[in-house]
Amino acid sequence: MPVLLAPDQAPTLQKLLADANTAGLKWQLVDSSDKPEPLIRGLGSLLSAGCDEVSFLANSRLHEQLDQCRAAAVIMTEAACQAYVTPEHSYRIVLCSEPYLMYALLAQWFDQHRLNALNKGIHPSAVVAPSAHVGSGVSIGPMCVVEDDVRIGEGTRLGPGCVIGAGSTLGRDCLLHARVTLYHHVSVGDRAILHSGCVLGADGFGFAPDPRNEAGAWAKIAQIGGVELGNDVEIGANTTVDRGALENTTVGNGVKLDNQIMIGHNVKIGDHTAMAACVGVAGSTTIGSRCTIGGAAMLSGHLVLGDDVHVSGGTAITSNVSKPGRYTGVYPFDEHVQWQRNAAVLGQLSQLRRRVRATEKNKP
Repeated sequence: MPVLLAPDQAPTLQKLLADANTAGLKWQLVDSSDKPEPLIRGLGSLLSAGCDEVSFLANSRLHEQLDQCRAAAVIMTEAACQAYVTPEHSYRIVLCSEPYLMYALLAQWFDQHRLNALNKGIHPSAVVAPSAHVGSGVSIGPMCVVEDDVRIGEGTRLGPGCVIGAGSTLGRDCLLHARVTLYHHVSVGDRAILHSGCVLGADGFGFAPDPRNEAGAWAKIAQIGGVELGNDVEIGANTTVDRGALENTTVGNGVKLDNQIMIGHNVKIGDHTAMAACVGVAGSTTIGSRCTIGGAAMLSGHLVLGDDVHVSGGTAITSNVSKPGRYTGVYPFDEHVQWQRNAAVLGQLSQLRRRVRATEKNKP
């Protein structure tokens, strides 16, 4: 489970595999059964999939579940097929070097089928400015607001309650779930997925000390930059990306941001970087391409992370990282001066250990 299609909508296995976006992915259907080709209504795990669903084996540790599998077909590598499939199996086999990727592509196919079945057009309760340019096949849901000079590309869908600020741009085939907010002059590329509560273009946290009337007071720095997203970006629920103070905050092609992430103003994120939930990135930090940042990691402001840097969950990055690799570390908090002293000592512990061992070895 789940079964996703009604019986009259279900494609044959061969058609499903052909219609999914599997370009560049090599696969082969091994059909040794004399039964009619199955109609596929959904996807399921090895243990839950029924006779009209497709499953997959991506983790070899689950191979014992194949003996109980009742799926119409199972996606697996050729090595897994040779090692684990018994002659008594009832499922068809789809050989693929990347079973997990093929599963993802089939899931996309089913989800696109769901989206295609939804109502299209502009809901009567939506407010769309006369100066907005709405492409063909766009869907704008109930209670949406589309302000002046907005441009929405073909095939894009806005869920209920979305607000698109003046001068903002959405590319082709984007999907905005309910209550997504784009402030003014936010640019989103093609095929973006923005989840509920996502906010792009709120003011960055910029204030100048202003003691003219009262000690400790602040003067707001108007944030006159924007936010620019590349193509194929996905941003999770309640994640915020602040607009730049002067230049744009930029998010590269293929970036994936999980739920409840904070991206500060003037941050730059390189292509295909992914961040897990609750990450905080302070302003003016630059993150390279193909980085991964684990949940609840924190990056101080005005830092540079190079390409292919991987930050473990809960790690605090407080200085530049240029060398590719994985970085992990959490210090207990303390008064700042004492914390700096402790941090400096901890960085020398391995050398101190070697000296102590050498001293003990040389004792008479």
